[in-house]
Amino acid sequence: MRVGTGESDVVLLEAVSRHASSIWTRAYLRLLLGGDTACALIACVCVLSIRLLSGAYVPLVEFLLGVSLIAGWPLALMMGGAYRQRAHGEGTDEFRAVFNGGVGLMAAVAIGAYATQTVVARSFVMAMLPLALLSTLYFRYKMRKRLHSRRVVGEYMRQVIAVGHRESILDLIMQFRRQPYHGMMVVGACLPPDRMDADLDGVPVLGSFGDVAEVVERTRADAVAVTACPEFDGSALRRLAWRLETARTDLFVAPALMEVAGPRISIRPVAGMPLLHVGHPEFDGNKQLVKSVFDRLVAGAALLLMAVPLLAIVLLIRLTSPGPALFTQTRVGKRGREFRVLKFRTMVKDAEKLKGSLLDANELDGVLFKIRNDPRITPVGAFLRKYSLDELPQLFNVMRGDMSLVGPRPPLPEEVAKYGSDVRRRLVVKPGMTGLWQVSGRSNLTWEESVRLDLRYVENWSLILDLQILWKTWSVVTRGEGAY
Repeated sequence: MRVGTGESDVVLLEAVSRHASSIWTRAYLRLLLGGDTACALIACVCVLSIRLLSGAYVPLVEFLLGVSLIAGWPLALMMGGAYRQRAHGEGTDEFRAVFNGGVGLMAAVAIGAYATQTVVARSFVMAMLPLALLSTLYFRYKMRKRLHSRRVVGEYMRQVIAVGHRESILDLIMQFRRQPYHGMMVVGACLPPDRMDADLDGVPVLGSFGDVAEVVERTRADAVAVTACPEFDGSALRRLAWRLETARTDLFVAPALMEVAGPRISIRPVAGMPLLHVGHPEFDGNKQLVKSVFDRLVAGAALLLMAVPLLAIVLLIRLTSPGPALFTQTRVGKRGREFRVLKFRTMVKDAEKLKGSLLDANELDGVLFKIRNDPRITPVGAFLRKYSLDELPQLFNVMRGDMSLVGPRPPLPEEVAKYGSDVRRRLVVKPGMTGLWQVSGRSNLTWEESVRLDLRYVENWSLILDLQILWKTWSVVTRGEGAY
């Protein structure tokens, strides 16, 4: 079943896009292979050059060993999964694959030398291979940033056919468009037969649930994304996977528990059936103790390093507008406990008294209050807000234990009063100076999007996730995007 006008042109364009997708994938793979090999070559040349310059004798066998390690380096990365297409641009998976391949080769060389009683220069195991690993990780990072920049302008995208109900597909389209660096673009949709539309926010509807395989063949899509819907049970998904495997088209299935991921999910066979086991998040215990210690250590170090800049900001605020340099406000923390949050003052004195007259100008939906060009903000305050410098005093809140470095946004009491039962889930952990909301759009997010991101963090917290968010916060803040 096909819906819409001018569909032949759409299919032709999508077929051309698929051909272009295959071309860039192969070219990108060759570029990675050449870059990884170059990293190993540079590492080998550096180690041998240092030994030669120091006057050490380098036998021919070590030169041959260096050449073999250079040739074996991309092979080791391939065995670690560093050249899988689904890892392209996905930082954590790609870096983990590179790390596993590099460490695997180091272990193989060390164990092989020990087992065969072969004398291998320690410089190769202790210097060349670690140097090759570090340079390859840096090369992959730069390639990942380049790939993301191209995807932002619509290049190097994977073509996806979305399958499900209208609301879930619209949400998927919005997520892919808001985060194009993931490289997924919905080019067509398949809806229930009784709920067919002409298009979904510009995406053409190309068929119903029974036409998925035909639509993929016609458009030559790279992947199919099936959202949670009762029509696609285990049998239907299995039959669809069988029909897609001949074309090597990827199949993505969105589980009903959309915001639960990572180590909390595992597959367990029970009574001959594979069941999805969902573990409970850890809000107390040793992991939270580690998080608390980490927060205080980093916050304390940051306060010591930034003591002079903080003092300079205080003087700048006092000299440019009347009123105190610090602004305190009641916020709601873990388990509903109220505390006083510290921020640099970015508005005129007594700005809270003027809020009532500006309620009609609120630009955000839900319970949040934001105005892009708030008349209460001072010129210095606008600069501080753009780069989130106004939030630096919250490091003292972290030291006191009221906040964490990473967590949900700290809400106002009047916002919490409007929370539903689901939204109150945000309060089971400490609020953070930054979070998924900070690195995913900041003030440009809608209320629903910010809530979803906060809940995703609560459900999937880990120290690794905190480190990733802190790393991304730096680039987001320095660009000054989405802050007002």
